[in-house]
Amino acid sequence: MNNIILQCIDLTKSYKNNKKITHVLKKTSFFLKKSDIAVIVGKSGSGKSTFLHLISGLEKPTSGTILFNGISLSSMSSNQIAQLRNSNLGFVYQFHHLLLDFNVLENVAMPLLISNKTIKEAKEKAHEMLIKVNLEKKIKKYPSELSGGERQRVAIARAFINTPKLIIADEPTGNLDFYNAKIIFDLIFESNINLKTSFLIVTHDLLFARKAHVLLEIKHGQLNIKKYIQ
Repeated sequence: MNNIILQCIDLTKSYKNNKKITHVLKKTSFFLKKSDIAVIVGKSGSGKSTFLHLISGLEKPTSGTILFNGISLSSMSSNQIAQLRNSNLGFVYQFHHLLLDFNVLENVAMPLLISNKTIKEAKEKAHEMLIKVNLEKKIKKYPSELSGGERQRVAIARAFINTPKLIIADEPTGNLDFYNAKIIFDLIFESNINLKTSFLIVTHDLLFARKAHVLLEIKHGQLNIKKYIQ
């Protein structure tokens, strides 16, 4: 199964608060093929964000296995997981998590700088990405000087900068108007077609969801396939 980039086997996540145990995910299994765009839908509080945190290694499952390119995350050290995230995974979360002391260009260039690219190379590529998300006129601005939608587009540009094998996104266009949301969705499909990037995206945008290769729903702690396009 060399065409599978991500696989979860009997994934379970529970939280204990005093004597009360809340089961968010219950023995959920799932796989994502390379070059597929998968969209996850579900009600608020159904566990969508928790699922993304687990597969990205930001949280540990209560039980179950997560494989990235056939390698179990549980077999990796913290440093190995951090290296995996920087080199192979891109992230876009509901909150932009930008570095407030760095300008827009520096924020987008940061993953490349961490990967030991030269400052010149990192900034040139960051500038190219910012053009793609329609922010080339904001490169010297700081996050505090941007609107919420602009910050989100900076975060999206940063997620794409390392040309990762998999991009994980939690409501990537939630703060964007129709025009800028279309720019981001076009960028997703362009990257998917030209670079074979895989995507796992939580969204409420049903128009986009219908265009995905795989449509999944989290309900009652289970991840169920609603649609699959070969």
